[in-house]
Amino acid sequence: MIRHLPLRLAASLLTLAVVLQPAARATAAPAAKASPATAAGATVRLPHVSIRSVGTGSPVVLIPGLSSPAAVWDATVAQLSPRHRVIVVQVNGFGGDAPGANLSPGILDGVVADLHGYLARETLTKVALVGHSMGGLLALKTALAHPGDVGRIMIVDSLPFYGRLFGPQMTVAAIEPRARAMRDMMVARYGKPADPAADGALAAQMAATPAAREAVAAWVAKADMRVSGQAMYEDLTTDVSDDLPRITAPVTLVVPYNATLPQATVDTLYRDAYKGTATLNVVEVADAAHFVMLDRPQVFAGALEDFLR
Repeated sequence: MIRHLPLRLAASLLTLAVVLQPAARATAAPAAKASPATAAGATVRLPHVSIRSVGTGSPVVLIPGLSSPAAVWDATVAQLSPRHRVIVVQVNGFGGDAPGANLSPGILDGVVADLHGYLARETLTKVALVGHSMGGLLALKTALAHPGDVGRIMIVDSLPFYGRLFGPQMTVAAIEPRARAMRDMMVARYGKPADPAADGALAAQMAATPAAREAVAAWVAKADMRVSGQAMYEDLTTDVSDDLPRITAPVTLVVPYNATLPQATVDTLYRDAYKGTATLNVVEVADAAHFVMLDRPQVFAGALEDFLR
């Protein structure tokens, strides 16, 4: 029943892209500590992430997925910033940024720690947290580690354990050797010539519209594959399924489906994966692929407004 899903959501990890396509070398960027009341539009650079704050009002935090830059949320920032303080996270090593501390293991936990530290220094609590793909897992991990930080969560096409895509009986221990081999292949390809055809083929799986595919291919080309490889490994070997009942914040789950991935198939997979979540609202978006916010921007914008209400 779910034979197509490994192709789509393993692709959502950008595994194929970083194996076949090396990333551009990033330039160095200085690190700085966040301070209270960070100026609007200022970017704060921390060991694992950079964070930009735009607008004023109730805070909304946006976290992109694996190999994706903050630019994936540009339309969302424009939508929300007139009424909200929008806090956009970018993982160091993506979007052409320097990798910072992300050349060492512990990327996911480092991102959670940096985000928590930023919110504490800005005296922000109970924020609305929106995460796409790996960003969705990071949102769940943040809610588990720092429940006071999170008031509500929107998960965009992500799972509490990606190993489910390789079979319902998959475990972290079983998938670890495969994840390690994939990571090592990615890291070994760092700095080698790019393959635009591979980028385009991957983007065609990840997005449904020409403009979205072009954007995704460009983002992949800028990501540091050393960071992508390690982050992918950590993503594949993290399972928070048993911890879902501990998340008290309401969760909205946005799930795309299309002609090759029928609604009934993805509905069953995702609802099973999120069993035990205390408050779960599932929003299914037709004619969309993994980058829902790019494929169906108006539908996604409406779902986001409903979520924030």
